[in-house]
Amino acid sequence: MRKQVIAYLHTHWDREWYREFEIFRMRLLRVFDNVLSLLDENKIPSFYFDGQVAALEDYLELRPEKEKLVRSLIRNKKLFIGPFYCLVDEFLTDKTCFSKNLELGMSKAIEWGCTDFIGYLPDTFGHSQNVPDILRDFGIDKCIVWRGCGDFPAEFKWCGMDTVNLVRGYFHDVFAQKKTIEEKAEILKKELDLISEKSSQYILLPIGADHLGVPVDIQDQIAAINEILKEDYVIRLDSPFEYFKFVEPMFKGYSFDDELRDNSKTFTLQGCYSSRLDLKRYNVECSHKLDLASRYVSFLSLENPKIKKDYTPILDSAYKMLLQNQAHDSICGCSVDGVHQENIIRYKKILNIAHAVIEELKFATKFENKTIINLSDKPYTGMVEFRSTRPQNGYEKIKSIKCFTSNLLADTYRIPVTEDYTTLDTYITAVKDLKQDVVEFIMPRHLKGNLEVTEKSIENDNISLLIMNNQIYINEVPFKLIDFIDLGDSYNFAPKVDDKGVEYKVLRSKVHYQGDNRVALRIDLDGGWDVVTLIVTLDRDSVFLNFSLDWINSRKNHVLYAQFELPELINEVYSEDMDILIKREFNPNYDIRKNLPQEKGREVMTNTAPMQRGLLVDESENNLGIITKGLTQYEVFENYLRLPILRATGIISNPLNPARTTPAGPPIETPDLQMLGENKAEFNVFFGNQNDFETVKGQIFNYIIT
Repeated sequence: MRKQVIAYLHTHWDREWYREFEIFRMRLLRVFDNVLSLLDENKIPSFYFDGQVAALEDYLELRPEKEKLVRSLIRNKKLFIGPFYCLVDEFLTDKTCFSKNLELGMSKAIEWGCTDFIGYLPDTFGHSQNVPDILRDFGIDKCIVWRGCGDFPAEFKWCGMDTVNLVRGYFHDVFAQKKTIEEKAEILKKELDLISEKSSQYILLPIGADHLGVPVDIQDQIAAINEILKEDYVIRLDSPFEYFKFVEPMFKGYSFDDELRDNSKTFTLQGCYSSRLDLKRYNVECSHKLDLASRYVSFLSLENPKIKKDYTPILDSAYKMLLQNQAHDSICGCSVDGVHQENIIRYKKILNIAHAVIEELKFATKFENKTIINLSDKPYTGMVEFRSTRPQNGYEKIKSIKCFTSNLLADTYRIPVTEDYTTLDTYITAVKDLKQDVVEFIMPRHLKGNLEVTEKSIENDNISLLIMNNQIYINEVPFKLIDFIDLGDSYNFAPKVDDKGVEYKVLRSKVHYQGDNRVALRIDLDGGWDVVTLIVTLDRDSVFLNFSLDWINSRKNHVLYAQFELPELINEVYSEDMDILIKREFNPNYDIRKNLPQEKGREVMTNTAPMQRGLLVDESENNLGIITKGLTQYEVFENYLRLPILRATGIISNPLNPARTTPAGPPIETPDLQMLGENKAEFNVFFGNQNDFETVKGQIFNYIIT
């Protein structure tokens, strides 16, 4: 019996990747002019615009005269857009940003007349198990995925949601190729046979590819190919929504209730989570600062609704920039250098907006000196910082800077003059059980617990670091920096098989800062080609040590790890995903160096995984926990937990990458990806359980306004 092939026309639109945004946007004009013309002339029945609205915004900004036509096509279900603002990487966003992505995307799509939505995720590098729940929060009950699926059927239940697995991916550009109809039919027959093995009587076929227009004779080509394939298949153009109607009974056949990161069928490109860690660091900071500014606006709007009306458009514009940077080829660090240079500029703009909103609102609402608000969802206990131009007796001063004060810059009735350039001091003090959403005054608190620092140690009553025999121990856990050669690219780490790694040696250590409530130890570690300066900071009564690393990288093609040696093999890790700790199981004896692929089209399996802000090694009461600020990958090997703090390569896709036997992108050189020059990393170490993880995370990523 012939199978029914429901084909949908689409383009996968990376706003930026192997070319910069504005260059790709010029191509967007040509591609979408073509699509709109075909739709308007009824030469194609419909077009699916990649599940996002950002590209359509980019188009209409330069083609405003096309908006009326666009709205008409959307209303008449000929052009499908949304639900997302931008197709972000699912593991490098967080729940707040992912929800904002849907909020902004659906709002714009609905405004333009769209009423039908699918959680369309065709090319992200694996899929978070928490995505279906967030989609359901927005009324979306179906999903389309590709990368990360194992040997799955085309239709399955993923975490309770009707989901289509694009068995052969979204990249079917055969109709645009310079081939005869007979050759195209032969190619399609092979693809459809493979999809058919995993499908029912109905087959979903995406027609399109990255940045690709639609052939003007597409209908004629399909008619001709149907004549050749008529014994086995009949192809008709329609939309994915029609396909879901036909295959609804099939979703009951197979269920999968975990994340989709299996790379046995498709590349999941796990090296992206340690590429361009400067981007990841900015991304985490921007996400947190925007959320803090948004919470502050919501808090003040309870008494003055005009504040929300005034500031929501400003914050939404910043969120759009952040989501543009979270597109998978941007945040993953696998684009040309020019793209990432623009990413950095966007991140700095976002931080400026968040800071300006907070400071302007503090000035406008007459926020008083030494006043504090806790905008989190539970009481806060921990150290807080505040700034003042006047001496504050009873508080510990930790640093001073010269600047114009924020309240002066926010005052539109004053012009800053030279005499206003003043000293701004930063103080710290502890607070306990600070209530939510209540304005209070910061009072000096004199803590009594132990707090000590020497040239070889730093400790309080809860945690310690000791240098003994040139080895660093956190409590009793050995810690070191270790460096390996990397033969890979932006997408995949690739080891040199016989590389044993180079361990950084403790060169010297000394007391860096000593105060009543905070102390710090400086440790210089020598790798033979550069020196990493590690500042370890500890507060009185704190349960975590803060590690801040700073160094000048002078070496190419390598990966530098912060390594923790635990007493037993590591079989499981709980790491943060969409603000939730999820469990991942590992085979600690798996060695990537012994499993490099030989067969074409394969990607090596790894013992690495992405994370957002941290992890906990298993769920016992006193286990190693890490909270990071922009380190977004970890690796398990035997009893070692490794955090890449730098991965330096110099090409988007290395054709000779031994970890992946087929290119994943163009072989464009990207010198900035070598990360030469100044580098930074920051993470925090504690020992505890999942409740402790949430407590420490809340202290580090707090929602305090002072």
